[in-house]
Formats: sequence, C-alpha cells, structure tokens
Amino acid sequence: MQLPQLQSATLIRRYKRFLADIELTNGEIITIHCANTGAMTGCGEKGDTVWYSDSRSATRKYPHSWELTQLKNGQLVCINTHRSNQLTFEALQNKQIKELAMYEEIYPEVKYGEENSRIDFLLKGKDLLDCYVEVKSVTLVKNNIGMFPDAVTTRGQKHLRELMAMKKLGHRAVVFFAGLHDGFDCFKIAEYIDPDYDALLCQALNEGVEVYAYAGKFDILNGIPTALSLTQVVPYIGKR
Repeated sequence: MQLPQLQSATLIRRYKRFLADIELTNGEIITIHCANTGAMTGCGEKGDTVWYSDSRSATRKYPHSWELTQLKNGQLVCINTHRSNQLTFEALQNKQIKELAMYEEIYPEVKYGEENSRIDFLLKGKDLLDCYVEVKSVTLVKNNIGMFPDAVTTRGQKHLRELMAMKKLGHRAVVFFAGLHDGFDCFKIAEYIDPDYDALLCQALNEGVEVYAYAGKFDILNGIPTALSLTQVVPYIGKR
C-alpha cells in the first residue's frame, strides 16, 4: 500500500480523540486530525516523531492528517486505522495472504448477521465456502509481541459473535489481525485489557473461527516512509 506524501514533525499532545498538536521543523505549531478512536497505547507519546499528510483541502478545518508515529526506538506505527482495510484489500487482491489466496471475488463492507453488522470483506470463489473476514488493526506492541485490543472493544466482541454465527451456518469465518506496526514477530490477545474479548476469541477458535496475524513492513526512501505491506506471517500466541 502506497502511503501519501509525508512530512515529519514532533508530537506535543493528542486530545479530544481526533486532534493532535504538533511542532513543525521550523518551530510552527499546528493542529492536525487524528483518524484513530483507540487508546493508541505506546504510539502517541509526547516527543514522538509524527509523519503527517496534507489533503490540500481548502474546506477541511484540519487539512493535515496524522498517518504514522516513529517511536524513540525507530519503529514505525501506522496510527490511521482506516488504512488497515486498504492494506488488507490490496493484500487479498495480490494473493499475499496465503490462507485466503484461493478466493477470486472480494466484496467489502457487506451487511450481515443479526446485530446490524458489516463484514470487512466477504470472499467468494467457485466451489469454495463463502468466507467472512473481519480485520483488526494491531498497533500495540510490547517486547516484540503484537497485541489486540489496546482498549476494551465491545464492537470487537460483537464481531466475534457474528463470526461464530456465520461458522455455524456453514461458512468460513476469519479474524485477520493486520499489523500496522513493524516491531513485532509474534502475536497475542491483550487479555489484561479486555478479558471478555479474550474469552470470546477462545470460544470462537473452539467453534472453528480462523485467526491469522500478519506483521507490517514499511518501505523507506530517503528517510521517508513511502509504503506499508503485509509480508510476514507471525505465530499466534494464545489459548486454543
């Protein structure tokens, strides 16, 4: 996935969930939009390097968007969680997710289930079971372990219930954890943050829902991040 043209700045603070103040290299302070409703644990600390894009829109109140954080250890995190579906869609198109590479038809944002949900991707193929794929962004990393979620997610719990229902109806059901962080090589559920999600995922696994986690990899050109891809399969750590 190609990233928009990015510029760097220093993070001063994030506030009101959707706003952040940053200091540009010339010392100017501006407010930018933050497209992340989560806790952003570990990837939004004062003094971190922010990579932001410019929509060049004259109508947007905040035309600049926070795209990436570069941590003090040099690792990169895509905090714009809207990018996770774009990243996964391209990986599906390019057959880079080996467990799902047999499907030819990809339908995004399809209504389904009994709880008024939309599946991120419905996959179809000749002589194949329909496959319901729910994408979750991985931005929380500790000790080289990617984790989800970074805050209690009742929405994520609902999605697991919907996937279990689809599995019972005879379809494939998949939770796909997309790495928006380049600092992990294995994955687990952050049960200490959301024990209910952890318990539901264990139940889902026991009922045949599939779980896959892929790490992220950034391309860098002249010191500037230019692309993000899903290229490395990481082991799933958790109760089976």
